[in-house]
Amino acid sequence: MIDRRLLTNFDWVLAGLVVVVCLLGIMNIYSATNSYKIVGAAYYTKQFYWMLTGITISLLVCSVDYHLLEDLSYWLYGFIVLLLLAVLIFGRASMGATRWLNLGLFNVQPSELMKIVIIITIARFFNNFHTIDGLTIKDVLFPLGILALPAALIMKQPDLGTAVLVVLIAVSMTFYVGLRWSTIVTFTLVTIPMAWIGWSFYLRPYQKNRVLDFLNPERSRLGSGYHIIQSKIAVGSGGITGKGFIQGTQSQLKFLPEQHTDFAFSVFAEEWGFVGCLLLMILYLLLILWGLNIARRCNDRFGGLLAVGVTAMLFWHFVINMGMVIGLFPVVGVPMPFFSYGGTSMITSMVGIGLLQNVSMRRFMF
Repeated sequence: MIDRRLLTNFDWVLAGLVVVVCLLGIMNIYSATNSYKIVGAAYYTKQFYWMLTGITISLLVCSVDYHLLEDLSYWLYGFIVLLLLAVLIFGRASMGATRWLNLGLFNVQPSELMKIVIIITIARFFNNFHTIDGLTIKDVLFPLGILALPAALIMKQPDLGTAVLVVLIAVSMTFYVGLRWSTIVTFTLVTIPMAWIGWSFYLRPYQKNRVLDFLNPERSRLGSGYHIIQSKIAVGSGGITGKGFIQGTQSQLKFLPEQHTDFAFSVFAEEWGFVGCLLLMILYLLLILWGLNIARRCNDRFGGLLAVGVTAMLFWHFVINMGMVIGLFPVVGVPMPFFSYGGTSMITSMVGIGLLQNVSMRRFMF
C-alpha cells in the first residue's frame, strides 16, 4: 500500500518545470520539421508520445523506494557493462557508429542507460565511504576504475559525447563529496598527457575535425565546419526578439543541419531571439537549482548523491548542447534534455527526473 505522505509530498515544482520545457521543445520541433516531407507520424507527434511514455516511466521510478537501488547498483552496473560489450560484438551500425543493440522487440542504447547507472553506482560507493579532509588519490582509485571501463567501451563505439558526459557526471559527484587540493593538482597534471595520448591514438579523424573546426570553423566552410557556421548564423540572426514562430530562414530553408535534434536550440534562438533564449535558460536554471535544493533537503547521504548526480547529468547536457550550437564547444552530438527530438534522450532524462522526484518525496522519512 502506498504511503499517503508520498502523494502529499509530490514535487509539483519539479514536474511543472519539466512539462513546460517538454512542451516548448515539442513546439520547437513542430517548427523545425514544418518544411519536411514526412511519411507516417510527424516528429512533434512522436515526441509528444515519448513525453507521455517518459512521464509514465518517471512515475514508476518514483513509486519504488530509491534505497533498493543501492543494493542493486553493482548488479545494474555489471549488466550494462555486458550490454556495452555486446554492442561492440552484435550491435547495429548506423552512420559510422555502433551504438544500438537489437533485443528483438525493441532496440536499446546501453550508453544512455549507463548515465543513470553510473550515478547510482558512484552514489553507493561514496555513501559507504567517508572522509574528513577530502578524498586522496588512493580514495578515488576504485571509483576511477568504475568509471574508466564504461567510458572506454562507449568511446569504442565511438560516442565521444556520451563518454564525456559519463565522465563529467562522475567527476561532479566526486567534487560534491570533496577532494583534497593535492588530488586535484595530481589529476590535472595527469590529464594533460592523457589528453595527448587520446588525441594521437584514440580519436577518429572526424572527431579530430570537430575539435579543429571548433578552433577555426572557417577551415572547412562546406565540409566539417558547415554545421557550426550555419548554427551560429541562425542564433545570431534571431536578434533581440527573433523572427517569429516558423519564420526562421535557416530552418525553413533547411540550411541548418540536424535542426530538430542536436541543433534544436539554434532553431529556437532564430525564431524567438535573445528574449526567448533567456527565458528558456531561466527555466533550465530553475530546474538545476531545484535539483540541488532537493539534494540539500535530503536527510540521507545516498539520496543526496543521487540528486546531485541527476542534476549534474541535466546540467552538463544543457551546457554542452548550448555551448556546441553557439561555438563555445566542439560539436559532439549531445542533445538538449526534454527539448531536442529523441526518444532515448527523453526516456533517460525522465528516469533521472523520476529519481529526483523519488528523493524529494521521501525526504521526510529519514
